[in-house]
Amino acid sequence: MPTPSLAALPVRRLTHRDLTACADLSEDRGWPREERKWGLLLSAGQGYGIDDPAGGLVAACVVTAYGPSDRPALGAVGMVLVAERHARQGVGRRLMRHIVSTMGPTTPLTLHATPNGRPLYEELGFKVTGRAEMVCGHFSPDGPPSDIVTRPATAEDLPSILRLDEEVFGADRTHMITRLPAFADQLRIAEDNGRIIGYAAAWPNMATHVVGPLIARDTETAKALLASLAARTDRPLRTDIDVRHEELLAWVKARGLESVAFNAVMNLGIADLPGDWSRRFAPLTVAAG
Repeated sequence: MPTPSLAALPVRRLTHRDLTACADLSEDRGWPREERKWGLLLSAGQGYGIDDPAGGLVAACVVTAYGPSDRPALGAVGMVLVAERHARQGVGRRLMRHIVSTMGPTTPLTLHATPNGRPLYEELGFKVTGRAEMVCGHFSPDGPPSDIVTRPATAEDLPSILRLDEEVFGADRTHMITRLPAFADQLRIAEDNGRIIGYAAAWPNMATHVVGPLIARDTETAKALLASLAARTDRPLRTDIDVRHEELLAWVKARGLESVAFNAVMNLGIADLPGDWSRRFAPLTVAAG
């Protein structure tokens, strides 16, 4: 049970002024500091936290809402962290209940849960609807190059990327996707007769490049995009692939990426995610969908 003093601490909204405290909290739990990712999430989403009277944060998380601002179609919950010194005292449960209450019954929620976090989310009513496999490693190309044309995205491509993304994701992510050119080191598209059939980004996270989002017409297009990103970085690649994309997972593992972990995709208020999963190969980040 939480102590009375801890239970009395209010949940407040976080801002960019809290970025260092959020990164400190990540480090406290043995995660990378990920200041770049925290900055993106606090810009495109809404952070919530509980202050520690001794300094820093007791807990934090971010919710990124997609769709109309007055009636979001989906809220993605991520970066749910509780300081080690306050773990197992009900703080995470309290913070998540606040999130569920704040978003309201009309906004479905989704998140990627670790095995440790899953029991809490199940207690709150979240249901497992899928799984994602995190893979990481140096990509070693093998076989003939793809016939699928890929190239760097330009400003003129952005409207087409946004249309494709909304069609595949199932909700408007303009406020997130328009930040990709500045956030990512690479943003590439795949084309067929001048029509965009997929796009992918690679963004820096500590010593790796994270591939995401990865949206493509089919598996061959996803392979071409991933290989084109890998060819332009010396860093290990990391990405989280929907386990239903068995062919892509086997392909990246045959080229040097190794399985790191599995996360459960969990939803509240919706049986399955909107959009077209068959063209959605990897999220931008598991913290934001």
